[in-house]
Amino acid sequence: AGPLDLRDEAEREHHAASAAHDRARAVLRALPGLPPDAADAGADALERLGQTRRRELGGLDAARRAEQRLAEIARERADLDRQARADDEALHEAAAWLDGWDDTRHALLARVDAAREAATRAEHLSGQLAPARRRLAAARRRDALADDLTVAEARLTAAREAANSAHETWLDLQERRLRGIAAELAAHLTDGGPCPVCGSAEHPSPARPTADHVDRATEEGAYEAHTRAAEARTAAERDVDRVREALAAATTEAAGHDDPAGPDAPGQDGAPARDGAPGKDGGAAQDRVPAVAVLEEAVARLEREHAEARALATDSTVAREELDRAEREHTSRVEERQRLQVRSAARASRRETLDREQSDREADLTRVLGDSGGTVAGRAAVLEREADALDAAAGAVRAVEAAARRLKEADGRLADAAYRAGFATPAAAAAALLDEPVRRDLQRRIDAWQAEAAVVADRLADADARAAAEGPAADVATAVAAHEAAERAVRAATTTLAAHRERCDVLGRLSARVADEVRSLGPLRAEYDRVARLAALTAGTSAENERRMRLESYVLAARLEQVAAAATARLQRMSSGRYTLVHSDARSGGRRAGLGLHVVDAWTGSERDTATLSGGETFFASLALALGLADVVTDEAGGVRLDTLFIDEGFGSLDDQTLDEVLDVLDSLRERDRSVGIVSHVPDLRRRVPAQLEVVKGRDGSHVRLRAGAGPGA
Repeated sequence: AGPLDLRDEAEREHHAASAAHDRARAVLRALPGLPPDAADAGADALERLGQTRRRELGGLDAARRAEQRLAEIARERADLDRQARADDEALHEAAAWLDGWDDTRHALLARVDAAREAATRAEHLSGQLAPARRRLAAARRRDALADDLTVAEARLTAAREAANSAHETWLDLQERRLRGIAAELAAHLTDGGPCPVCGSAEHPSPARPTADHVDRATEEGAYEAHTRAAEARTAAERDVDRVREALAAATTEAAGHDDPAGPDAPGQDGAPARDGAPGKDGGAAQDRVPAVAVLEEAVARLEREHAEARALATDSTVAREELDRAEREHTSRVEERQRLQVRSAARASRRETLDREQSDREADLTRVLGDSGGTVAGRAAVLEREADALDAAAGAVRAVEAAARRLKEADGRLADAAYRAGFATPAAAAAALLDEPVRRDLQRRIDAWQAEAAVVADRLADADARAAAEGPAADVATAVAAHEAAERAVRAATTTLAAHRERCDVLGRLSARVADEVRSLGPLRAEYDRVARLAALTAGTSAENERRMRLESYVLAARLEQVAAAATARLQRMSSGRYTLVHSDARSGGRRAGLGLHVVDAWTGSERDTATLSGGETFFASLALALGLADVVTDEAGGVRLDTLFIDEGFGSLDDQTLDEVLDVLDSLRERDRSVGIVSHVPDLRRRVPAQLEVVKGRDGSHVRLRAGAGPGA
């Protein structure tokens, strides 16, 4: 079996290596740059071809530098061409400017004469232009705000509809969730875990969610959508009010009520009424607002006339300065034209040098890349692919050869093993190889046969058995009948004898028992009296038990002392050191003793019953006992902690100072990672407890919401 497995493994490796070799040969045939017989070459030849490609790849550095230099030459020639175009444009511009120099000079001189006449007119037009511009800007704002008002009112309508729809959706989802709350609670039930409603650990028929069931996340999402829609509606209402106020102000300003020249004096010709959008007031006042087009035309006319007047009003000094600047520019442009001509000649010389260098570099690339063209990077990629393919093919050839050798060795080992096992051929050995279940069954049968053969041989070795076998045949039927009759007689006699003996034994035991019981009756009576007296003592009914304390009470009294000691540590803090709890086993009236509690008042030095405490004192004394009990339970339970504590009401009976001290004690519990829950309606606790679950009444019933307070942690 071992050589057969090794031979199969070697054959699989040989097949895998052959398939990899075929794939490598297909890759070599797909590369056009390799010799046609490369795919059928041996490993050494393939390695030599790969090394040749690697050496050729290393020799491409010079061609790569030539290619980079050609790219630099192309960029430099493009820069020269760009400079030439820019210089040509500058030459044409300078020539055109110099051609119009005489006309420019005469025009500047004429401006000096016309400046004085235009100064007075510019000042008059400037006084009319500012009010006209203010009215035009107000009219434009008025038209824009009218459009904004329409859009804002549409948004307000949509926001109101969306808010109403979101509110109805939230109410509907809330009602649907309440109808299916049983299924929501049932989704969290686990086998063996208590039900949060009834506390049962068995859940025979949990509720199932219906098709219209709504979970808590969906309801909360609807409530958030309702809140956002309400906020959007409020924002839309504010936007409408703001736009209306701005529209009224713009309408008033556009009508010219604040302009001393009056609403009908935008220019020299006046302006008719505008078909403006009415604001809040509406009416005839809005009909007197001029249109934007009329105001724009009047302002444009005033601006045009004012610009013309200001242009003409430029004094002679400005005109002289412009004339001086024009003369200096004339000189500069003449010098620039000469400089551009020199630069053009230098560019022509540089272009000839670049042409010669480009020819040399192109010749170098042609020698490396040939006439097929392409780039050095492309040639390098081709050589890299060919080298990698040749190396992979060489490795595949060697892998095939190694796999073939291993397969041949496995065949030899298999043939030798088959010969030693007594088979003519490996195929015969493989055919004779048994499965493990068949081999185990045959071995079991051989072992059973050998065991049976040993038993038979042992019986045959017995002399009596061999002598009986050699004697005459016995009358088996007669012997069997006699044997059965004798066995029946023996069984009957044995049964009779056993019955008589049993009766004798029972009578003997009864006699001895009667004698023993007569002798032990006196001591039993004394033992009974002692046990009865002890039972009455532990039950608290005996006259010897002066306090009438039961044994259970006596044991619990020890625990109560521990609880009182643990509770006193917190009670003294809550009561500012006034009260201390102590255990009392004194009787009160006709009641039994053992589990009494007294309070020691440090102010009076007296010990009194806890029934004399006031309502607030009773509350924090009870709270201290609960916390002390939690500490004792933790100690007795091997470190198991009571991590959560709920306190229901009682805070309303405390004054402010005592409430602060009680909350400080509760807050100290949180330092040990305990959770303390307070159930209360005291308003002052809303400031002191930050994490709150508030029960809110609604038309569909009460619901709980989470809110955060502003007080210290508790």
